[in-house]
Amino acid sequence: MSVAIDAMGGDRAPDALVRGAINAARDHGVEIILVGIEDMLRETLKRQGGSNLPISIYPASQIVDMEESPADSLRHKKDSSIRVAFELVRQGKAKAVVSAGNSGATLATAMVALGRINGVRPAIATLMPTPKKPVAMIDVGANVDCKPIHLLQFGIMGSVFAGELLNNPRPRVGLLSIGEEDTKGNQLVKKAYDLLADSKLNFVGNVEGGEVFKGDVDVVVCDGFVGNICLKLSEGLAKAILTMLKSEIGEGLMADMGLRLKSAFKRFYKIIDYAEYGGAPLLGINGIAIICHGLSASKAVKNAIQLADELAKIELADKLEDSLAKRQDLFKVAQ
Repeated sequence: MSVAIDAMGGDRAPDALVRGAINAARDHGVEIILVGIEDMLRETLKRQGGSNLPISIYPASQIVDMEESPADSLRHKKDSSIRVAFELVRQGKAKAVVSAGNSGATLATAMVALGRINGVRPAIATLMPTPKKPVAMIDVGANVDCKPIHLLQFGIMGSVFAGELLNNPRPRVGLLSIGEEDTKGNQLVKKAYDLLADSKLNFVGNVEGGEVFKGDVDVVVCDGFVGNICLKLSEGLAKAILTMLKSEIGEGLMADMGLRLKSAFKRFYKIIDYAEYGGAPLLGINGIAIICHGLSASKAVKNAIQLADELAKIELADKLEDSLAKRQDLFKVAQ
């Protein structure tokens, strides 16, 4: 089946979404459905040379603005590109959704159209670069107010996600806190610590912010408020480091640098570039959804489509449901 793309979502829609879809179809053979204003998408697809690829167009007459409230989008825009894309998954006509549009509306629509797994709190997971291998951080923005049981659920889902995507049979799970000792943290973290310790996950205890990028854990659990700040701080820091390096070295010296040093800079940029990871999967829904950065260019969109296709092929949603079902007794104790 195809991956449905919310082709009208994001600051660079529809051009970047269509270009990313063309590259994913051409390079990886992914079948794609572009959802949005039909005439606009057909013209864009033709202009960018993608008419002969396995890309179809499904009409949607409305667009959800980036600033629009999720409730308003659900109430007043039943034929939005986000809503129609998720309906295609619900109807079995697509296997996943990719959107660079309004993340709040994407989250709300996913829960309405597809529902939640076993009543869990869905969360957004993202891959953070480290010198060793990527680490999955969950949640990075779906839930700003959490209970200890939600952090337990995030740990379970993050463990399954990292295990499948990073080919790690027993991922190390850490809880983001202000100190490594189990007595450190606020009440939410302290209570979540006890739940995770009893969960039979490979829980390694608290992880301080400065330890995240060492790569000594595979999953970092936190609430969405803290996680979103960590994510955006990391993105901003990476950009600032590159800007400062260029400023200190100077354009002339950059041009004269040896091939090895230039290659090192390129590898460094590739490691920290969010476009390399494409987007962040929304875990805990009955299906696959990838939420992309609103400013995503075609490279990020292409990689997000590839990620969506891969997660659908390995049946990640079913594996999450199975793992969560096995721990229902823990959830009852935690409530």
